Amino acid sequence: MTQSQTWFFLIITLLLGLLVYLLQPILAPFVIGMGIAYMADPFADRLEVRGYSRTTSVIIVFLVITVLIVIGLLLLLPLFFRQLQSLIALIPDIQSWINNVMLPYLQTRMDVDLQSLELDLLARTLSSEWQQAGGIASQVMSYVTASTMGLLGFLGSAFLVPVVGFYLLRDFDVLIANIKETLPRNVEPKVTHWVTECDEVLSAFVRGQLLVMFALGLIYGIGLSLVGLKYAMLIGLIAGLASIVPYLGFAVGFVAAILVALFQFDSYMAMIAVTAVFVVGQALESTILTPLLIGDRIGLHPVAVIFAVLAGGQLFGFIGMLLALPIAAVIMVLLRHLHEGYRNSTLYDQ
Repeated sequence: MTQSQTWFFLIITLLLGLLVYLLQPILAPFVIGMGIAYMADPFADRLEVRGYSRTTSVIIVFLVITVLIVIGLLLLLPLFFRQLQSLIALIPDIQSWINNVMLPYLQTRMDVDLQSLELDLLARTLSSEWQQAGGIASQVMSYVTASTMGLLGFLGSAFLVPVVGFYLLRDFDVLIANIKETLPRNVEPKVTHWVTECDEVLSAFVRGQLLVMFALGLIYGIGLSLVGLKYAMLIGLIAGLASIVPYLGFAVGFVAAILVALFQFDSYMAMIAVTAVFVVGQALESTILTPLLIGDRIGLHPVAVIFAVLAGGQLFGFIGMLLALPIAAVIMVLLRHLHEGYRNSTLYDQ
């Protein structure tokens, strides 16, 4: 790569980064649509190999995705809302336990100023807010419909996601070929090699991580249901979603399950059973799920994953969190090649 080409690509990268930063409030549906197109492209390619046209393949893929989403919502949303409303109704019992057990312990053993905590006010505020809203569905809708423009913006963004995903998936191979054709001829082979390697890493990570999250949600939810814990599926769902950050799903789910078990059961055996569910889930994740579904091709250290998610959220908000892990995986591939180039350079041998 010549010096002029290096400066050209550096300027283009900086301009694209600035553009993403300035346009981040409207990028969410496009980023989600691109994610859908990227993950669904292999399935559309397989249908094309079987003789279907690209448009027909994309339509079939979107129909399957739509059916799966609708079935999932019909099965999970009612259960989720019922358990969440029931959990909110438990707030008075939690407040009573805090006042009668936890606060006296903190006051006598740790010399904590109870007046500064204002937990009574917090509990009363939460209870009154949820009672007025009439449940989680009403609360969500009150935010969405706070203004006409807010509602229109939400509906517009939701409508854009499948539209963007459909057209990007239909033209995915054409777009990749056009980008490849635009590259300077002397750098095209190396860039193609790097992009292919990045694609392998992203495919293994994104699709594998989603499967790991889904599997962990089922393991935690079913395991806690067998224990007899209330809100088992709700806790399992939250723990599975939080598992995108290493050990966060385990920590969040375990703490929530222990708190619920503390109020539901009088026996320490229930606490042991809940602990066993999460220990088994964590063991299955590290020994079976992650090696089988993701493998060792990623090379992202857990600390790097945590930092990437936090940094992406800090810099670009929700869009940054969506893009954090894919970008981190790509940066890891590029750093690996830069390290190899450095080891083979005269700078390293001096």
